[in-house]
Amino acid sequence: MEYRTLGSSGAVVSSYALGTMTFGAEADVETSHALLDVFVDGGGTFIDTADVYTRGTSEEIIGAWFAADHARRDRVVLATKGRFPMGEGPNDLGTSRRHLRRALEDSLRRLQVDHIDLYQMHAWDPITPLEETLQFLDDAVTAGHIGYYGFSNYTGWQLTKAVHVAKAHGWHPPVTLQPQYNLLVRGIEAEIVPAALDAGIGLLPWSPLAGGWLTGKYQRDTAPTGTSRLGENPKRGMEAYEARNADERTWRVIDAVTGIAKDHDVSPAQVALAWLAAAPAVTSVILGARSLEQLHDNLGAADLVLTEDDLGVLTAASDPTWPDYPYGVPGQEQRARKIEGGR
Repeated sequence: MEYRTLGSSGAVVSSYALGTMTFGAEADVETSHALLDVFVDGGGTFIDTADVYTRGTSEEIIGAWFAADHARRDRVVLATKGRFPMGEGPNDLGTSRRHLRRALEDSLRRLQVDHIDLYQMHAWDPITPLEETLQFLDDAVTAGHIGYYGFSNYTGWQLTKAVHVAKAHGWHPPVTLQPQYNLLVRGIEAEIVPAALDAGIGLLPWSPLAGGWLTGKYQRDTAPTGTSRLGENPKRGMEAYEARNADERTWRVIDAVTGIAKDHDVSPAQVALAWLAAAPAVTSVILGARSLEQLHDNLGAADLVLTEDDLGVLTAASDPTWPDYPYGVPGQEQRARKIEGGR
């Protein structure tokens, strides 16, 4: 397992994190604890959860795992999130000081810890003034309730604004951003990745296997069935089968992934994960395994080193289609210049 700093902070985390959205839903308590054991035994040190995952159950399962062996808490960097509804009232969601105070207290209680290493705003809140949110987070760092803070699902301008508002007030800066990012979803490269690199923000990609598409288990023009997420619900959100099946780029990417997997005698999932772990600004890739078999396979990506040719093939096959302006070549020409000669 490789280890990297958590964005521009001095904290060190494994290059793969264990995501726990499945805990209490697709994985029962026994399976969840086994997943935690396998992950840590495999060199993993970074665990990511959220209050909204199974309405607090995911945090409670992790808390019980800590309580069973207090040494475990010292071995991991713990991340959770707040922002989404945890009740029916108008103050039971958002990033206001009113909601976040209660959300953080509840997460600490469920996790059975006295501080959280990385506290993340799960999404942008268009109602709450950004200064209110950032001052609460700065206060929480100063009080020792959290070590660092970051964001999830922010756009490039939202991330940049937060960085500079914190700097202007002399508050502790954010260190991470958790976006959706994988070989099929590369839109963040237009604005979010450059913003993260500019600010020293570490990316923590979620859905690195595109909801199972990059494992190679889905077939062209054959709707999935069975116990997979798409098998249970083929119309599931951004991963829906019909739209991706109709996109030729999907199968071009899958063909490239499976071809390189055969060359290295590894699984397609490991290839997709290794490509992402090597991407600029990425600190740690969040694994969303719901079974021990999946986790064992995913952890194998830590030992896979893709060649420059491999990375080039995958990057070319998954190249997003950018509009000419502002992200295509004509738009790029407006933002570039030579030191001398030409434009």
